[in-house]
Amino acid sequence: MTASLPGARRRGRRGEDTGPRARFRDLLPYLAEHRPVLVAVVILGVIGAALSLAQPLLVQQVVARVQAGTAIGGIVAIVAAAVAVGAVLSGVQHYLLQRTGTSVVLSARTRLIRHLLRLPVADFDRRRTGDLVARVGTDTTLLYAVLTQGLVDAVGGSLTFVGAIIGMAILDPVLLGLTVLIVLFAIVVVGGLTRRIRVASRRQQDAVGVLTAEVERSISAVRTIRASGATERETEAVVGVAKKAWNAGVDVAKASAPVVPIASLTLNLAFLVVIGVGGFRVASGAIPIGSLIAFLLFLFLMVMPLGQAFGAASSVASALGALGRITEVLDLPSETAQDPADAEVRGPANAAARPDAPAIEFDHVGFSYRGGDGTVVQVLDDVSFAVPRGTRTALVGPSGAGKSTMLSLLERFYDVDAGAVRIGGIDLTRLPREVLRAQFGYVEQDAPALAGSIRDNLTLAAPLASQDDCLRVLDAVNLRAAILKHPDGLDAQVGEEGVLLSGGERQRLAIARALLADAPILLLDESTSNLDGRNEQLLRDSLAAAAEGRTTVVIAHRLSTVVDADQIVVVDNGRVVAAGRHDDLLTESPLYRELAATQLLV
Repeated sequence: MTASLPGARRRGRRGEDTGPRARFRDLLPYLAEHRPVLVAVVILGVIGAALSLAQPLLVQQVVARVQAGTAIGGIVAIVAAAVAVGAVLSGVQHYLLQRTGTSVVLSARTRLIRHLLRLPVADFDRRRTGDLVARVGTDTTLLYAVLTQGLVDAVGGSLTFVGAIIGMAILDPVLLGLTVLIVLFAIVVVGGLTRRIRVASRRQQDAVGVLTAEVERSISAVRTIRASGATERETEAVVGVAKKAWNAGVDVAKASAPVVPIASLTLNLAFLVVIGVGGFRVASGAIPIGSLIAFLLFLFLMVMPLGQAFGAASSVASALGALGRITEVLDLPSETAQDPADAEVRGPANAAARPDAPAIEFDHVGFSYRGGDGTVVQVLDDVSFAVPRGTRTALVGPSGAGKSTMLSLLERFYDVDAGAVRIGGIDLTRLPREVLRAQFGYVEQDAPALAGSIRDNLTLAAPLASQDDCLRVLDAVNLRAAILKHPDGLDAQVGEEGVLLSGGERQRLAIARALLADAPILLLDESTSNLDGRNEQLLRDSLAAAAEGRTTVVIAHRLSTVVDADQIVVVDNGRVVAAGRHDDLLTESPLYRELAATQLLV
């Protein structure tokens, strides 16, 4: 159960784990999806580069013609046309880059969302929800900057850069040599900064992920926080986390701040050197004035893509830090990837090798929860019992005995460490999870409601259910009248986490959802804990009717709700200590007798 993160990991300067390192080639799959558009962008960049490189030579001709006293109207028109066409192509290229950058973000988010929602439940136990949300939102956004802030631009820019160097070499190799020395110094310095930017960006994204998790935690528990008089303390705690994210952002700013001054310094220094040395060479007659002007224009054309390259290096370094966090999640194996390749493809009801096999069987099952920090907590130890088909079995015992874990193992949210769990005589690991879970109508202990409408919640497991079907199951849980009071009826919104419903209404809605799924096995975890006596009795009658012909496993703290169960399994400290009917257990099981006595059932 312990998750291991594939991919190389490395340590920061202070020894902290900075996560899997993403490389530039890891970006390529995201770019490859948009190859045709990127090719068009590159072609436009090449044409734009050619037009830019032509301009210094055209200006040189203008100067030469002015000095010779010949007409310049035609050549000036050509210069103006080159500038205008270049501007139009630049606008088209900018649009395509913006559009493609947004598409890359969408692709990354789609991949991440599809994978996140298929991760094993154990991974969600070890990770904070807000941090996962940050990876979908904030981290993927940085991929946008890779395209829009110079990466593809740098491809066309590199052609301009090379072309400018060739032009400068033709015009004056001496001035070119001086310029190259200055540029090489800038490239070496920026190259050294890139690694620092990537590491700092990764730390910043981690800090933003923690901040998002803290905000999500505080908002989800805002009622508890205010009722506890802890608003100010909680605010200060979250602000403290925000300050840590700010500090991480400042580190990124410190790492990337020298990039712009270096680019500016390179341009200014090269310009001054060319003006000084070039002016001297013009005065000495080594080169004509037109060549110096053309050289200066080529210099600007060379330094401009160099600045784009520096910006692209900074953007790519930041994106690689974020991509490392994205890749960290994408490298985790999904639930479906853990299903065996030779898994049975039929449902348990049809696939049972023995017609008389019990509906559910726990066979010497052992299970432990394992935390991301290596802690191991044993929950079940050598658990064995069987649930005959079409019967109702109750799991009872003290809190923390392992009852809810048994239902989680049935749903294969986790896999057993020892023994086997079977359904219809088949080991659960021999069934695809989708096939397995279609056999269950499952009501969780906390009876969650998803933000959306009543209809959305009801049809979660039965998307094709009709309105009559929805009203029928609402009748079964005594919720129809309360729902239809609202003018929107089934389309009434339940609010975030069902906040607009009472606890009992959320619980009954969850049970109605399970009934609507019409699965052969019902798993009910404390399904009546939030109900008053009247609604509890009505619901018991409804469940008894709905369970007709079905197998039911129910966890109950109120023994009064299960005294008529076909079988009661008593669990304590992760072990089955007794099993039988109510009257028999009162005699045979001291723990069950104690539980019954505390609830005035004896």
